[in-house]
Amino acid sequence: MINVSFQGERGAYSEAAAKSFFKNGIKTIPLTTFAEILDNTSKDITEYSILPVENSLEGSVGESYDLLYSTNLNATGEIYHRIEHCLIGFGRIEEIDTVYSHPQALGQCRNFIEKNNIKTIPTYDTAGSVKIIQKLNEKKCACIASKEAASIYNMPIIAENIANNLNNYTRFLILSKKEVLETGNDKTSIIFSIKHEPGSLYRIIENFNKNNINLTKIESRPTKANTWEYNFYVDFEGHQKDTKVLEMLNKIEEETLFIKILGSYPSAKLN
Repeated sequence: MINVSFQGERGAYSEAAAKSFFKNGIKTIPLTTFAEILDNTSKDITEYSILPVENSLEGSVGESYDLLYSTNLNATGEIYHRIEHCLIGFGRIEEIDTVYSHPQALGQCRNFIEKNNIKTIPTYDTAGSVKIIQKLNEKKCACIASKEAASIYNMPIIAENIANNLNNYTRFLILSKKEVLETGNDKTSIIFSIKHEPGSLYRIIENFNKNNINLTKIESRPTKANTWEYNFYVDFEGHQKDTKVLEMLNKIEEETLFIKILGSYPSAKLN
């Protein structure tokens, strides 16, 4: 039995993504914060953590990126999980004036919320917001979460598929102390910081072009140490053990102030 830590309550999208990634033979461990799930795996309480890093509608999850900078765990897998939001509660749609959910979910359903003139209250988790509504037991209050969460807590679904765009996916990273071997269809994630001078980022990016390596994502986050200085988070095709990739990483290291290889893992496809 594999133990996997996730953030949220039973029925959270993170738990569903973990079950989809690992298929059978796992035990999911719910925890309150992203930091706690990574800490659990670092302390060998769980073998894996699952961490949401970006959504196709709302973009990157800033807290997750900040934790990737500091964690000692390796990225060993990824999954794109389809997000299908429902409005859950005891009342009819015309009775609802307040909706609870995680800030990402509220953002993903912004059009529906504004159309129905509903006030929003952010919570720590989508599935957790179902528990809040269940306890409040008021027709004017509802929440946004999954069908599975509604089923787990035996709550009525008022409306389905309420996201701004039904093509709504969240990308999750699987983190572990382990490393994974090359599969021939891999992705590598790195973090680096550079000198605050003209051309410094270009010299890094130029290495991908020279080596014909496809850069699939680049994201910047404040370093939190110095004002207006950033760490860059980059995903690219290939495995860190591949000779061409290894040579490129060595070249990049010469141009950086700091570099961290988060890990190499099989590249996932949209379901």
